[in-house]
Amino acid sequence: MASIASNRGVGATALSPTHFLLLYAAMLVAAAGNTALQSVMPAIGREIGIKDFYVAIAYTWSAVLWVLLAPYWAEKSDHHGRKALAMMGVSGFVVSMTLCGIALFGGLHGWIGGALTFSLFAVFRAIYGGLGCATPSATQAYLASKTRRSGRVAALSALSSSFGLGTIIGPAVAPLFVLPLVGLAGPLFAFALIGLVVVISVALWLPNDRYGRRVGHGAAMSYPSLASPPTGASVTAATAPHRQKRLSWKDPRIRPWITAGVVAGHAQAATLTCIGFFIIDRLHLTAWGSEGPISIVMMAGAAATLGAQWGLIPRLNLTPRALILWGALIAAAGLVGTMLSKDL
Repeated sequence: MASIASNRGVGATALSPTHFLLLYAAMLVAAAGNTALQSVMPAIGREIGIKDFYVAIAYTWSAVLWVLLAPYWAEKSDHHGRKALAMMGVSGFVVSMTLCGIALFGGLHGWIGGALTFSLFAVFRAIYGGLGCATPSATQAYLASKTRRSGRVAALSALSSSFGLGTIIGPAVAPLFVLPLVGLAGPLFAFALIGLVVVISVALWLPNDRYGRRVGHGAAMSYPSLASPPTGASVTAATAPHRQKRLSWKDPRIRPWITAGVVAGHAQAATLTCIGFFIIDRLHLTAWGSEGPISIVMMAGAAATLGAQWGLIPRLNLTPRALILWGALIAAAGLVGTMLSKDL
């Protein structure tokens, strides 16, 4: 983490390395915990006996709330204490993961029925979707307020990389927390505990910014998922000198790009929602033990995405139109290859 801070321009900030790592950890735990949950939910749904469709609906509810409320909290981060909002976001993550873990634990042990289990899960996930989206904008705003303009882009890019890193770490460590006592609900309790440590650390060691100049602001970021890794858009918005008038999606300058992004993003999200169930069925796995192969596949996809974003795409110098067309073709070829695969 320290090397990230030094290599990407965080030295241009007024923050100490410890303070930067606290902001980084707040972003990282939210992304890692969410993708860890993605890797075990198919197994949990099959173990409880809920249809795949209802598992997906219960899980994606929080993503809907994230999309709706992320701009709201990004705006609020400009007017209220950024530390307080960051703590609120991570606290929402902790509470949500704890309550979801309890509900799923009860369902896995037959204490409550499957329908009630996933109804409670959907309700408790709403806490994460509604409050967790405050964390990215608040941490970005906090960092921007402590950074000279010359180094702001590099510093925010370093901070935003936590979301991408979390998409790899989450699936990688999730199987390690599937322990005999807590079973498939173990990753939820483990990440809730990690998140609690982060909240306490931020409360104790991150300086309060409730008073003083409001320099820099936060930007809404996409839901932490393998389907929506962060791009430079949030960094660009967060480094703008002042708020610009919000564009309408009907604006002819951006409408085609929004359409392409929405279509491709939904296709990718739908694929990743189904991939865990597909792996269980194609490899003829039982629910218990399937989290390992699912995590491997998800981790491979996340690593390839980061490799492309951080290493390949910047060196290709392709136009946005070419990137969209080639990306769609390559994604289609990858899906066909996945459909034809017979083993891990």
